[in-house]
Amino acid sequence: MIPHFTRETDVLVLGSGPAGFAAAYTAAKNGARVVLAEQSGDVGGISTSGLMSHWTGTCGSPLYREILMRSAEKNEGERRGRITSTIDPEKLKTLYLEMLDEVGCRLMLYTFAEDAICDGDKVCGASVINKSGRTEIYANVTIDATGDGDIAARAGAEFILGRESDHKMQPATMMFKVGGVDYSRAVFLPSFESTYETENGELQALAKQHIPYPAGHILTYKTTLPGVVTCNMTNAIDIDGTKAEDLTRATLTCRRQLDDIVAYLRKFVPGYEQCYVISSASLIGVRETRHFKGKYTLNEDDILAARVFDDYVVKDAHFNFDVHNITGAGLDKTGVQKYFTQQQGYTIPYRCLLPEGKENLLLCGRNISGTHMAHSNFRVMPICVGIGEAAGAAAALAARRNCAPGKISAEEIRERIGI
Repeated sequence: MIPHFTRETDVLVLGSGPAGFAAAYTAAKNGARVVLAEQSGDVGGISTSGLMSHWTGTCGSPLYREILMRSAEKNEGERRGRITSTIDPEKLKTLYLEMLDEVGCRLMLYTFAEDAICDGDKVCGASVINKSGRTEIYANVTIDATGDGDIAARAGAEFILGRESDHKMQPATMMFKVGGVDYSRAVFLPSFESTYETENGELQALAKQHIPYPAGHILTYKTTLPGVVTCNMTNAIDIDGTKAEDLTRATLTCRRQLDDIVAYLRKFVPGYEQCYVISSASLIGVRETRHFKGKYTLNEDDILAARVFDDYVVKDAHFNFDVHNITGAGLDKTGVQKYFTQQQGYTIPYRCLLPEGKENLLLCGRNISGTHMAHSNFRVMPICVGIGEAAGAAAALAARRNCAPGKISAEEIRERIGI
């Protein structure tokens, strides 16, 4: 028999990626009792276990700026105190834990979110499971920051899977790092639209020719360590990140590509002649799964118009339409990266965090209410921190008043987080 436990808290956060971390930290900082449940052994999701290279995009979030500043204080490979978007995953793991400890957040690692606890359309918490057994956690407010919206889905919240037209989803990736790179000659290509001519040909075209399908592009980024480069070059298509069997297949697919990618780097890319794999992500990078129906659905026109909503809780969000090719390597025909012309920051309304027809539940991170195209912009980590910060503030206010999050005004949330 599996041991069974119960506990109560003000705010329950499920998932500790940048959005979940931000939600838990902000709620606890604002006086709420917070439990944060995370399936892996580290906090940070893709930013740490996923070996993400850098904070891509930006957001006018005070917490995001705090993370950058406190990360700079820990830098070793780069000059200490230098603000940079480059991520040192090992340092960031520790920073997240220290920050959560400072505000008294109760952390449950190695713990899977299992099911929603509901009373009709009211979400009363969630059950989680780990080596100790199963625990039912009752909360005034539950924040789903699982990325895929697992608990929101189990609670019956309405969603669309993937692209509206055919439910296809962006490919999955396993990030990895190579050592032995000569930085004095090394080429760094940060986007699919970045190109570099060599005597053997253009590097993106050569990648397509020499790295087996469905991989076939080059994306390389500097790290904080000498001679080490982060690569975003593996690719697994037709992956449904809500299915364990697909995640397993993606892991196998991406790992099989590593040797061919390194062979390509050594043969064609200046500075990489002696490179070798030194680490790979323990978490597969899933870009897109469920898009939930909220009280408002953010769309691409809102982003292109840099729309300022009356009930905004995230401001100065900026990125591009980063749609990876759904059928292979490179950029999808609908995507725009460095040629994205909208240079103003946009806002995200509080209504996108409130799932239609469900009470006491907040969406948080890439699972908020948005279209496939809008999602390709707001899914990046700085914007997810801003979303999480707003969700955490709203949850703390709702818990204090013993009311539903929908009763909290966006103005109160903005005042609480200082935007």
